[in-house]
Amino acid sequence: MELELTDNVAIVTGASRGLGRAIAIQLAGEGMRLVLAARSQAQLEETAALCGGPARCLPCDLREPEAPARLVDFALAQFGALDLLVNNAGATQRGDFLRLDEAAWQDGFALKFFGAMRCARAAWPHLAQRRGAIVNIIGIGGRTGSAEFAIGGAVNAALMNLTKVLADRGVADGVRVNAINPGSIATDRLTLRIARLAEQRGLDPAQAGRQMAAEAGVARFGDPAEIGAAVAFLASARAGYCQGAILDIDGGQTRTL
Repeated sequence: MELELTDNVAIVTGASRGLGRAIAIQLAGEGMRLVLAARSQAQLEETAALCGGPARCLPCDLREPEAPARLVDFALAQFGALDLLVNNAGATQRGDFLRLDEAAWQDGFALKFFGAMRCARAAWPHLAQRRGAIVNIIGIGGRTGSAEFAIGGAVNAALMNLTKVLADRGVADGVRVNAINPGSIATDRLTLRIARLAEQRGLDPAQAGRQMAAEAGVARFGDPAEIGAAVAFLASARAGYCQGAILDIDGGQTRTL
């Protein structure tokens, strides 16, 4: 499917590895010019090399209040325009609610929620000028509460609401805002969780992975490229009637409405 994204400009946050890297590679394959953001310069450069097209790197910590505006300014300085913002940065600490301290909660919201909010605010006028788009990468933990995912669930739920808020504003301003909720995707983060489960249960990693998938009620884990393909679609005119959509890509794990 021709998505007509050639030469459009995208910012991808959290682009140093995992889903962010897969999204960047997919968008580069569609001919987009990229600005990649994360804290690791070396890993960003690895992603840029894999993209094979115009890609500029800005190492930054989006938990810092001024960093999102610097990122948008950098994109404009490099390419002169902005068509797409992919808010992908942010991981949250798992664990028992009663053992998660104040710092863990502050950190969970600082990057994934406030970083995304500030990036959207800084990018908004430039996206409006180009009738561009925002895609928020969130997570299915915001749909269904889990005792071991208190911070992540709360942050994800807040980001889903923010997606709807921005989509409502975007109708008037000409900015399309949608979100993707990945389920269990085969990234390094999932590999670590499988390794911990294997150690706890005395299994090899392959067995632990099969058990984790079965317990989640899915036939397999997702491929990062599947998330990248969905981002490209939502960024394109093919998704022109999608506004405030929240797409669960989770192999059927989410069974609630």
